[in-house]
Order: sequence, then structure tokens, then C-alpha cells
Amino acid sequence: MPVTLAVGFVGDYVTFVNIQINTAIILLFVYWVIAALALTFIYAFDAGKIPEKYKYIRLFLPLLVQFTFGGLLSNSFIFYWFSGSIWVSWPFILAFVILMVSNDALREHFFKPPVQLSVFFFATFSIFSVTLPFVFNSLSPWLFILSGVCGLALFGLFAWFLNFVSHQIKPIRLKLIVSTLSILLVSYFFYFANLIPPVPLAIRETGLYHSVTRAGGKYVLKGEPQSFWQKLIPGQTLHLTSGEQAFVFTAIFAPKQLNTPIVHEWQHYDAGQGKWVIKDKLSFTLIGGRQEGFRGYSLKTVLPEGKWRVYVKTARGQTLGRIKFNIEKVETPVELEEIVR
Repeated sequence: MPVTLAVGFVGDYVTFVNIQINTAIILLFVYWVIAALALTFIYAFDAGKIPEKYKYIRLFLPLLVQFTFGGLLSNSFIFYWFSGSIWVSWPFILAFVILMVSNDALREHFFKPPVQLSVFFFATFSIFSVTLPFVFNSLSPWLFILSGVCGLALFGLFAWFLNFVSHQIKPIRLKLIVSTLSILLVSYFFYFANLIPPVPLAIRETGLYHSVTRAGGKYVLKGEPQSFWQKLIPGQTLHLTSGEQAFVFTAIFAPKQLNTPIVHEWQHYDAGQGKWVIKDKLSFTLIGGRQEGFRGYSLKTVLPEGKWRVYVKTARGQTLGRIKFNIEKVETPVELEEIVR
């Protein structure tokens, strides 16, 4: 089962990376429609409203529901994964992962109507939460609130329809109301606590350099050479001479017509106080539409030795990414390599 889940997730990941965003969103709604039709058949059959001769279809459909639920959850998760930093959004991302794994590992429990329909509501809400920012080209918090309202309305209509085809819905109606409202309120809490990533933005690249200059339509980056393994391990060390600047360069994907401020929040670890202290908040305006991401950077001149980190955030404070590094002072300049982006 873990292998099946991993293979399925990798397949979804590869699919979503290589298709247009509009196609990915359409695919999410196709999953939703298939799941809704399969659930309707199951509940209608169990209520005796579908002839017994279709029992083999009924036998197969729970597997189809499980597959579509997995597709809805994993594909929505991929949107959030691209748009956030695991260091900040880990509670929300962890909840998503647990739900995805449980869909396979605890599928007998998931077949129970209250659980099954609650997960279906969460998937419905997730579709709107990743779709509306693309449709309106906006990061407005009102869109996330509207996503919840749209998800609740669509799921409510579906549950109302199921009530006419199945006797199983009425006894669990109160449980469904409590569970859906709880999911909605917890999601709103996560969002306004800035624990939910800012879909539709996505970090394409973040790097630490000694120099960033623009030449025509390209950026020339000068940084310290790193081996393959050094690139995998966070916590790069930047060796600076007295008065030398440090640059943080980012490339961020955003859909066309979306212009929004991006903030680089520079923090230094104060060993005396035993905490991270914000030293600067430097911003630039992101312009969407470039597949490789809109490129921008910030720089800082006065950097004491020690631990540093820079958060890449939206104007509202949602975190897209983070780079962590150490500053060491040296007497002579270190050897640099040049990269063009």
C-alpha cells in the first residue's frame, strides 16, 4: 500500500508539472464529478433504488471512489506544496499528507458515510481554494473565504440530493453539519495564521550570492561554487570581506495579470537574546506570466557574522520559501563562479 501511494503521488506530480495549469484545474473538476457520480450510485444502490443486476458495478465503485479521492487530495496537495515552505506550512501540509495516506491505509474507515462525505467536502473546498486565485488573478483573502462558501454550497447541494436517494443521509445529517463546519473553520484559522501556502504563487529558485546584476533580459549571478551534496544540505556559508554585500535572488511563478508585492525578510540569530531578530524587510513587485518565474532580489550590506535566514513572503505574510545560511568574515575575496539566469 505505501508503494502504491508513492507511485500514485509521483505520477500525479509528473502530470501536474508537465501540463498547463488550466488543464490541471479541469482535471480536478473531472475527478470531482466522477467521485460524485460514484457516490450517488453507491448510496442509491444500498437504498434499493437500483436493480440488483448492477451489483458488480456496486462492488467496483468503492475502488473508483478511493482512486478519485486520492487524485483530488494529492493533486490539490501538489498546488500547495509548490506554493509554500514546509518550514512554515508544515501543520497544514502534514494534515494533507495524513489524509492522503489514510485514504489508502484506512480505507475501511473511509467507507463510512460520515467520514467519506466529510473528506469529500474537504476535497471540494480544496478545489475552489486552488482554482479561484487563478481565475481572478488575485491573492485576496476574500477569495479563500469565498472558496469555503462555494465548497460548502456545492457540497450542500450534493448532500441534499443524496438525501433523496438514500436513507443513510438523514441519520448522519447533524454529524455532517458539525464536521463540515469544523473543517471550514479550522481551514480559515490555518489561512489567517499564515499556515496555508499562497496559491497560485510558486518558488522556482532561491539562491545566495555575492553579486547580482542585470544584463539585458538576463541576470548575472556570482556566488561561491558548491558541490552537488552541498546544494542538497541547507545552511550554506557565505564568506564576505569587510563591507561586502550579500544578495538573495528568487524566481517566483505567478499566473498572467497577477502583480503583487514580494517581501524578503532578513533575520539574524542573536545568540545573546537566544532568538531570531528581524533586520530588514525588503520588497519588490512580482509580475506574473513567465513560466520560469519572475526574477527579483534583495541585498544587505551590514551583516554580522553568525546565522542568518531570509523568508520569501507575500505582503500578507504568507511564506513561499526560506533560505538559511551562515556569514563568515574573511580577509581576502573568495573564488566565485558566474551563473546566468
